[in-house]
Amino acid sequence: MSPGDNLTHASIEVRGGTILTMDDDATVIEDSSILVRDGRIASIGSDRGDPPGAGDTVIDASGCVILPGFANAHTHLAMTLFRGLADDVDLQSFLERVVGEESSTLTPDRVHHGVLDACRESLLAGTTDALDMYWFPDSAVKAGIDLGMRVHTGEAFAGFPTPERRSVEEKLDALTASGERVPWLMPHSVYALDDEQLRRIAGTAEQLGSRIHVHAAENAGEIKLVREQHGATPIEVLARTGLLTSRTVIAHAVHLTDRDIAQIAEAGATVAHCPWSNLKLASGVAPVRALLDAGVRVALGTDGAVSSNSLDMWSTLRLAAVLHKNRESNPASLGARAVLAMATRHGAEALGLRGGGILAPGHSATLQVVDLSGPHHAGLGDAWSQLVYSARPSDVRDVLVDGEIVVRDRRLCRG
Repeated sequence: MSPGDNLTHASIEVRGGTILTMDDDATVIEDSSILVRDGRIASIGSDRGDPPGAGDTVIDASGCVILPGFANAHTHLAMTLFRGLADDVDLQSFLERVVGEESSTLTPDRVHHGVLDACRESLLAGTTDALDMYWFPDSAVKAGIDLGMRVHTGEAFAGFPTPERRSVEEKLDALTASGERVPWLMPHSVYALDDEQLRRIAGTAEQLGSRIHVHAAENAGEIKLVREQHGATPIEVLARTGLLTSRTVIAHAVHLTDRDIAQIAEAGATVAHCPWSNLKLASGVAPVRALLDAGVRVALGTDGAVSSNSLDMWSTLRLAAVLHKNRESNPASLGARAVLAMATRHGAEALGLRGGGILAPGHSATLQVVDLSGPHHAGLGDAWSQLVYSARPSDVRDVLVDGEIVVRDRRLCRG
């Protein structure tokens, strides 16, 4: 069947692979079969025990690993439009270049096209969900729907000029007047907003049932600026303005005090670790081990294609695992299983996907089939190690989102 054909079926059977369920016990099921009906996993069992042809469509996953799709917990999808614009600079210089270009060139249509490119890159690499902070969010959602990717986004807020040409107050007034539930509110950062604006965003989020996504504590320059503006650390500002909650995803969290870490843990907030952009912008390395030890949920993000130049979660997995071995002088500091959990179930939990990121009966059939037959997988490594330390985007063969095949034999099904 060629891409473009209708691959949404009442039932799909994925047969003959090794399943990493990503459940609490890190269960691995060998020589397995997953039966999908009406977008959900109907059953998981032994390949030998299930009758062949149980699904209307059968995907032969022999020699492959089946795992949940990746959840990219922090990105700016439409920044594919500006890839290469701000290389080899620090965060402040990066922002100066990018913000001006965005304000002068972005339109809803351009954002739609930029996100289409990002979704193509992401889906072909096994990413099924992305938490996207950017302008004209309706355009991003539409692009995701066009290609079958789940784009999680909402209104973004900043005190500097933006392409949307609306003030923070105008956007909040419109949201509260509508009274409709808004999935996400996204204050850019505490340095881009004053305390009153931050408090009002927090109040609006509570009123509308919204989750919060915000940049915080990304580099030393930001820490200094926020101290001058607000008299506190970025995390302390989030806490005192009501934005640090169990529904909050903090992007970066590189420069944290012990008190910051304790506050994040107490609030139940999630940190989206973005190692590529943090290193490329020379921002530093987030204290991931300390966060995990404090009980903080940590997910993984690629950031945008300007600050990291790629939306590849596979290289992000590998970098995160290796980086924190070196940071802690301990090769066991962040192992393959922990990093895969960050990219799947922890990211899904951060996005509010109940039961997401885990392959189990009754859960959404959102998964990827990864081919381990390439020469770069030759050896005796187990599936966890092969995925984290050897796999690459081109190994992703098939992808399902809510039971729809959106990538088949390494080709997009919707174009």
